[in-house]
Amino acid sequence: MGYRLGVDIGGTFTDIVLYDDRGWADIAKVPSTPDDPGEAVVEGAVEILKKHAIAHADIEEIVHGTTVGANTILQRVGARTALLTTAGFRDVLEIGRIRTPGMFDLNWEKPVQLVTRRHRFEIAERLSAEGETVTPLDPVDLREVMGRVVAEGCEAVAICFLHSHVNPVHERQARDLIEAEFPDLLVTASCDVLPEIKEYERSSTTVVNAYLLKQMRGYLARLERNLKDKGFSAPLLVVNSAGGMMGVNAARERPVFAVGSGPAGGVAGAAKLAKATSLGGLVAFDMGGTTAKASIILNYQPLLINEYEFREGISSPSFFNKGGGYVLKVPAIDVAEVGAGGGSIAWIDDGGMLHVGPTSAGADPGPAAYGLGNDRPTVTDANVHLGLIGATGLAGGNLHIDRSLAEKAIRTHVADPLGLTMDEAAMGIRQIANANMARAIRSVTIERGLDPREMAMMAFGGGGALHAADLAQTLGMTRIIVPAMSGVFCSVGMLSSDVEHKLVRAAQGLVSDWSGAEISRLIDALRGDMLARLAGEGFAEHQTRLRFGADLRYWGQSSDMTIEIDVETVASAGGATLQPLFDAAYQSVYGYRDDTPAELVNLRVTGTGIRDRKLDFSSLESLRPPETGGRAETRLVRFDAEGAWQETNVLHRDAVLGRAVHGPAILTSYDSTIALPPGASASTDGCGSVVIDIGAGAAELAA
Repeated sequence: MGYRLGVDIGGTFTDIVLYDDRGWADIAKVPSTPDDPGEAVVEGAVEILKKHAIAHADIEEIVHGTTVGANTILQRVGARTALLTTAGFRDVLEIGRIRTPGMFDLNWEKPVQLVTRRHRFEIAERLSAEGETVTPLDPVDLREVMGRVVAEGCEAVAICFLHSHVNPVHERQARDLIEAEFPDLLVTASCDVLPEIKEYERSSTTVVNAYLLKQMRGYLARLERNLKDKGFSAPLLVVNSAGGMMGVNAARERPVFAVGSGPAGGVAGAAKLAKATSLGGLVAFDMGGTTAKASIILNYQPLLINEYEFREGISSPSFFNKGGGYVLKVPAIDVAEVGAGGGSIAWIDDGGMLHVGPTSAGADPGPAAYGLGNDRPTVTDANVHLGLIGATGLAGGNLHIDRSLAEKAIRTHVADPLGLTMDEAAMGIRQIANANMARAIRSVTIERGLDPREMAMMAFGGGGALHAADLAQTLGMTRIIVPAMSGVFCSVGMLSSDVEHKLVRAAQGLVSDWSGAEISRLIDALRGDMLARLAGEGFAEHQTRLRFGADLRYWGQSSDMTIEIDVETVASAGGATLQPLFDAAYQSVYGYRDDTPAELVNLRVTGTGIRDRKLDFSSLESLRPPETGGRAETRLVRFDAEGAWQETNVLHRDAVLGRAVHGPAILTSYDSTIALPPGASASTDGCGSVVIDIGAGAAELAA
């Protein structure tokens, strides 16, 4: 019997899913360990295997999503990094795009660069735009510069030379010399991470990769060592930002591809569950302890982008919102993220305004109700006061909830200072959190020209189902899907994913000027590189699937779009066949098309290594641990600001099996709580999801 483990490290809990070849699964939640996230991974894995008397050596695979990359950037704890660049281009990183996120925002502050100006060094080398050598790289000059790099105490080096996307010869020479003569330095060359046009985007992405190397390598090394010490011998895979898996060696070398690792697993799982249940249009909503995320699934596929900006506040890879963060020109799922989770702290600013987040109580000490030392009110504390979470409402009752501590925190820091009642203060905290999360959903729907009222919402994460009905009513949505094991769904999604890599090669010129033979030559090179990379992950050619794409733009534009291409058609008919495909794609995003000729910018390949016996949603069975206090009970709950406290049925989630349950009701399970407001009803579908109908009246009210 083969067993697999899926692990998602959140800000509050680390979620473990154990899965076997029969389609059986069990789950566990353990508090996260912020000082070393891997400790919770090992602790949770050992705990769940002990429960079922499974030998550690019987685990065949461990897949996990990590927030180490994202947290390293947010907390500014990466390696001290130097940037080597072509003479005259020292300030590309600082100049950026010469844009701001809000044109009239006079309070906007530019993000502090990860590499200070004194650590950006010019190298006397130069290639032409065609990749021909103008000024050779001087090894003596490079060694002199590297002496200054070492003297400055730098730990990592990013190399980004002009036109290296056309010819990487100088970057490779510099990389090889540094690795040979300065072995203690961590090195990233842009040709190994992002061989694409655009100097700023290449510089930013390469710098972020170098900046992350120390933390990511240290984390993965400790995790592998600790797992081995406990008797685990299974290979370790990491979720990349696009929702696929990557081997641990790839994650060590290219951590920039895993900055969005945390939320990607859940969205990938939502896409597969959408296909199993024939849901073509879906809003995936994931609320954890620290943040809430929203993304879109259309035709059973998550929306993917090739560039996004990582920043504090609302982080969204919008086509239109630029200049607010660190540019990562890497494939990623289109996810909007806000600092509004169960642990988000409520606070009052100097003007007397109430805010929620982005600061979070995290796992240690956690919300005030946990009784672990925090005295500041959080979203979870507000939900406890409102009766939405009971005394044994989290982690199957393993985490005790002290309502008095939650209420003391709300009274001291919100109610009394603002002259509010306890009910008003708690409801205010919840409503502000809901407003922030609704903003994230709007950013991936309305701002993309999509109407959320025409879509269903899939809610997961520990708090997703607790807030989903409120958000649906706000947005005019009428159907909510809460999947089986929703509180650990990111881990579930990882177990359903394949290994996936993406490669790109620059190819510039009008599409009409490209012959089929020229495109075929580049595609064959991409195919060979991808098959070699997948072979390094253990996949023979018959276990792989390749998909090709092209980055295109209208002549004279600076931004491009990616379209999927049929390589046989392009090879036989030439690049001109790409023009109508690009016109149609451009029309769908921007609402119009141009008569200008299209220009080819890059060719891409996505390579999938098809994993054997991965999780299949159509046959999934969930074995839930026995719950404390599993009998039906009632308690007073307040669902909205206008309504009164109501005597509400509190049922186990299984109460929905085979029958409909009407609100008001609270449905509990080991990993999550579902709030079913008055007027809503819940039933189950064939995949074990709870399907909530919040009623047509809610949509009319929101509209």
